[in-house]
Parts: sequence; C-alpha cells; structure tokens
Amino acid sequence: MIAVKKRLEDHLRELHLPTVREHFEELARKAQQEELSYEQFLLDLVELESQVRRENRIQRLMRQSKLPPDKDLASFDLKRVPTAVRRQVNTLVDGSFLDRHENVLAFGKPGSGKTHLLCAIGQELIHQDRKIYFTSTQLMVQELLIAKRDLSLSKLLKKLSRFDALLLDDLGYVQQNREEMEVLFTLLAERYERASVMITSNLPFSQWEAIFKDPMTTAAAIDRLVHHSVILELNVPSYRVEQAKKGRLKDSE
Repeated sequence: MIAVKKRLEDHLRELHLPTVREHFEELARKAQQEELSYEQFLLDLVELESQVRRENRIQRLMRQSKLPPDKDLASFDLKRVPTAVRRQVNTLVDGSFLDRHENVLAFGKPGSGKTHLLCAIGQELIHQDRKIYFTSTQLMVQELLIAKRDLSLSKLLKKLSRFDALLLDDLGYVQQNREEMEVLFTLLAERYERASVMITSNLPFSQWEAIFKDPMTTAAAIDRLVHHSVILELNVPSYRVEQAKKGRLKDSE
C-alpha cells in the first residue's frame, strides 16, 4: 500500500497536480465513509484541483494588474452615482466590451470616485480571467519615453497588447510636454480597434487640447477613443470632501 501511494504521488507530481496529491487520501476516506462512487470521488478531486488553480490564477492576474485591492465593487457606493452610470456598470462587468475592443472613459471632478469605479470594474473582469493593467497616465508616459529612447518602444507596445484593457488613471491631471503626448498618442493609436483602454480624467473633451498640445492630434486622439466607447459621467460631489465633513460633524457632537 505504501508503495502504491508513493507511485501515485510521483505520478501526480509529474503531472503537476499538487492539489490532488495533497487531498486524495482525505477525499478517499470521505468517499469510503459516504459510499460514493468512483466517478464521484474522481469528480470531487478534479473539481478541487480546478478550484485551487482558478484561485491561484486570479491572484496572479491581480498581482500582475497592479490594481489597488481595496478599490473593489463591494466598497464602492453605487448609490452616489447617477442611475445611468449604475446601469452602465452592470453592463460593463460582464466583460463583453473587451471582446468588442471598446473603451471606457470616466469623467468627473477630483474625488468623484472615477478611479475607484474603474478599478472595481477591472477587478470584476479579472475574476473572468481577463488581463487588466492599471497605472497612472504619467507613469505610463514615462515608461513609453524610456522605451522610445532605448529603441524598444515596439517591444513595449507588444507587451502591453497582451492585456485585454489598459487602465490609465488621471489623463490630463499633470500637464505633459509635446514629446510625452506623442508617445501617449502612439499607444492609443496602437490599441485602436485592437484592445480596450479604460481612462479616468477630470478634464472634459473640450479641454483636451491642453493635454495633446495640438488641435489635430487632440481631434485624432478623441476620435480613436470615442469611436467605440462607453462614457461614464460621474457628476457627483467629492467623496473625500463628504467624508471629511462627516468627520468634522462627528467630532463636534
């Protein structure tokens, strides 16, 4: 019996089935006690292996995404946003917009919750095995500039193309120079109708010329982003300001 167990463990190790190797004895005892069929015993083992693999895969995708783990849908107060936005969110979390290579553009004043909302949607998509990458627009631009300087821009763009969606936070929050905006436009053009971009911005389209510096480039960038897109307008008061006011009222009581 010991020799059989050893051979079984060796085969399971060779087949890369660590969860089955860890739990087959426990589930075998359960099957014997409950008089389960061989098929049910095997199904329980395989389902446990699949479950653990899926959980590990989700954790790996979350680490890879760089999404802040605390910005999930459960901690976002959807009652604060307009009804139209709530409906859009319910549609977006099914992930079908990624298959259509549509973009998601969230507009609102600082503190309106646009970053939290898109990050929350991103987390929901990761649970559907989608690859999401989150970064500030400023950091992405700097990474693109370094790649351009090192003559490896095409390599970086290819790497980024593996993600179903890039979540670029705070477009326009920090004013960039022309060279920085040129590499950002290159990224947007590269993903146009190939993969999705999710963007937050506190600036409406009418002020985007301040970002891209040139009317033609501005129009081209907006055209590529809006052509296939979902626009979320978060015209709500700052959540941070509201919380600060509540804190002051509580302290004064």
